[in-house]
Amino acid sequence: MKRILVTAIFLLVGIVSLNAQNEIDALRYSRLTPAGTARFVAMGGAFGALGADFSTLSNNPAGIGLYRSSEVTVTPTIFIGSTESNYFSDFNEDERYNFNIGNVGIVMVSNPALRNPSSEWKNLQFGFGLNRLANFNNRLVIDGFNESSSYLTPYINYANENNLSLNDLDDFGSGLAYDTYLMGYDSISGKYWIDMPDGNVLQRKTMETSGSINEMVFTVGANYNDRVYLGATLGVPYIKYKETSIYTEEDIEGRNDYFKSFSRLDELETSGTGVNLKVGIIVRPIDWIRLGGAIETPTFYSGISDSYSTTFKSSFDTLYGSMRKTSDGFYEYELNTPFKAMASVGFIIGKSGIISADYQYLDYSNARLRASDYDFDKENEAIREGYLVAHNLRFGAEMRLGSMSLRGGYSISANPYRYNTNSALSSYSGGIGFRGQKFFVDFTGLISQMDDEHHLYDAPANSDPAVAYTKVTSTMFLVTLGFKY
Repeated sequence: MKRILVTAIFLLVGIVSLNAQNEIDALRYSRLTPAGTARFVAMGGAFGALGADFSTLSNNPAGIGLYRSSEVTVTPTIFIGSTESNYFSDFNEDERYNFNIGNVGIVMVSNPALRNPSSEWKNLQFGFGLNRLANFNNRLVIDGFNESSSYLTPYINYANENNLSLNDLDDFGSGLAYDTYLMGYDSISGKYWIDMPDGNVLQRKTMETSGSINEMVFTVGANYNDRVYLGATLGVPYIKYKETSIYTEEDIEGRNDYFKSFSRLDELETSGTGVNLKVGIIVRPIDWIRLGGAIETPTFYSGISDSYSTTFKSSFDTLYGSMRKTSDGFYEYELNTPFKAMASVGFIIGKSGIISADYQYLDYSNARLRASDYDFDKENEAIREGYLVAHNLRFGAEMRLGSMSLRGGYSISANPYRYNTNSALSSYSGGIGFRGQKFFVDFTGLISQMDDEHHLYDAPANSDPAVAYTKVTSTMFLVTLGFKY
């Protein structure tokens, strides 16, 4: 019974206002897939106990404590987002390319022992730069013939069940359908109706997304007697997200003498800046082992802004079609992402190589949406009831062959959903690096895959669910160029 209730909450929030801020946004900006440097990615991101890599400033900032010389890095990245979908046995695939900078940064190292030879503090480090935390570039195509319901069916069901007047219809949904003659009202029975409530229509959705989350990091670290390394990062992540989706429905078999087709265009742009604090420690109890731990406060996005609009177009067999577009919407709200904790271990095999592992804890159900003029009760209830604790794992290895290194890694980002299909994200990576006295270059390739479900709308209980089963594959090629001084 609880599963039915939570699913209803999820879908109702999406149907009543598809442009609203909801649990989907909270997950999108909480479930991160860090990129960063090529070496970090090649080893599965398992650097929590290793350090001396700029990406650790966004994970375990104690890693900065292992730097012994100043360094500048930059990582050009090619990203390929590929999707597959299966909807009523119809298969589709598409992809989108993106060039970006995975990381750019500088670490500066000072040596207190030069001023005080008896000091146990060997080095102090300061870091500043940018790490990429998420890439939203993708394109999804869904296509299939639905024999049991229409996208408009939930509109009339909700309006009739709640006895809505014409003035109560949703400006971004049922109201537009009524204004474009796709939804009618019978004044005698007091009921709303549509031409094809039982489906038998070709349904298609194309959704294109772009943007990223980049984090500006300000980090300070220290090395105590080459045994204990400390670090703290003030993180300032910046969200930039754009989504354009086009949904169409067409009577391709001519079953209705009046209705021909309609389309819905949704456009959304989101931007926002947050702040968080990360603190970490790495301990080297003996020369061949390192232990790491770090915590990260929730990211407090205090001013996320959404700009959005919706356009409906209708087409009929015997009459001219109609088009209605909403005025551009704008809304500001707050988001707190979950607290994170990480534990790590690394084994140093002399000068031959490294083996490392990270464990990360975060509870997606702790994300919260807030605003001064809206309580977000339904949305936060959907977050609490629909998401769960994630236990994420990362593993990495490096084999050193003189100035050349071979690397490999694996990571799994656990399923965040309490009731939906298991949507764990698995990543496989490998790379090669070359290091000299003052210069180094690393090359890495990564493939990530995740199965998921995409709900087109809340289908009636006596009809087939309007769910597309999708597979999302992300491929990255990274090159890090580094200079020591």
